[in-house]
Amino acid sequence: MRLMIYSHDGFGLGNILRMLAICTHLLDSIGELSILVVSGSPMLHSFRLPKRLDYIKLPCLNRGISGKFSAKYLGIAVDETVKLRSELILSAIANFKPDIFLVDKKPYGIRDELKATIEYLKAKLPETPIILLLRDILDHPDITVKEWRKHGYYEAIDKFYERVLVLGTPEIFNICHEYQMPPKVANKVQFCGYIRKELGRKKPNLVLNELQLSPEEKLILVSPGGGEDGYRLIDTYLSSLALLPATYQLRSLIICGPEMPLIEQAALQHKAALYPSVQIGEFTDDLMSYIAAADALVTMGGYNTTCEILSVGKPAVVVPRHKPSQEQWIRAEQLAKRGVLKAIHPDNLTPESLLRSLLEQLDTPQSQISHPAIDLNGLPNISQYIKTLITNKKGVVPSRQSHQSSNKLRDLAILKQV
Repeated sequence: MRLMIYSHDGFGLGNILRMLAICTHLLDSIGELSILVVSGSPMLHSFRLPKRLDYIKLPCLNRGISGKFSAKYLGIAVDETVKLRSELILSAIANFKPDIFLVDKKPYGIRDELKATIEYLKAKLPETPIILLLRDILDHPDITVKEWRKHGYYEAIDKFYERVLVLGTPEIFNICHEYQMPPKVANKVQFCGYIRKELGRKKPNLVLNELQLSPEEKLILVSPGGGEDGYRLIDTYLSSLALLPATYQLRSLIICGPEMPLIEQAALQHKAALYPSVQIGEFTDDLMSYIAAADALVTMGGYNTTCEILSVGKPAVVVPRHKPSQEQWIRAEQLAKRGVLKAIHPDNLTPESLLRSLLEQLDTPQSQISHPAIDLNGLPNISQYIKTLITNKKGVVPSRQSHQSSNKLRDLAILKQV
């Protein structure tokens, strides 16, 4: 069976990390599955990819703080880049002929780049179900409802999509209610729970030994995710160390993120050199090993980071991004109300507020930190749904041989028409 995944990746590492976790779990649990990922992530090649997974790299788009898209590397207009991406996706669909098509976040893709592909599937591969995958929160309801109405997303789900899988729980954020989904769309929604993060490759004791921590020191891990807009968080954290009372012995491990501009990395490394207890690096593909070893976390509030916090139950101070999307702030605020973490709005971020929140987390006994029952079964629930689809399709899907023997000239003509 063939699964094709569209992951647009307009900003940061979150989308591709989440999608790779899903792919790995699917391949581990469904032996007959092969997966082709179509992605614009500039970092996909940096990760260990499981067997039976391959990818097509799309030209990168970048979404700045304003929310507008531009070509990240190519010196061409965004419309040309989107057209190129759209044609690559359509060609991949026509040749790979997936049994299932999984779309991340946007029903028609970035700037409608999936429209031609979805219309092709409807006309030529109507037996291929199209599944929409959404994280728990997209943006503030006012913004999301306006965008979905403007782009016809409700109608697209009703017409083309078989199911909407949500990586969250209605207790934290009920997208059906918050995003005013019509009954026909809401009936397709299945809440799968958050993604439980697997432990890293190194045990905590090994990490602590590598970092040469003394028994008296507390390890603070500081990570802004991909890092493209993480400079302020790390800079503020470094400034807060000058205010640290002498009674606290902290060792800080800072991971800037591979998408932080080099000039900003250099400035932070220069500032970090003032503090012998600080180690700073760019990237690790085994972040969970360091999270598990840390005594507390200072992070931004992306979906993956939240899942890491929920999975390990470590004290955390989260300074979420609030532009161009308010998704991170809404999530952090909801979890802060439940006592899971400390949240600081970016407008209120200062060295004083950051240090105060961090020390409060360190001084709170582990037994007093709230660990509410939050569903972390996102991966097995998605896997079970895909297994069910495969089981249902096995008796009705035409043989692969019959697909391949179809008239290629006819397919080319249809591609040109679409």
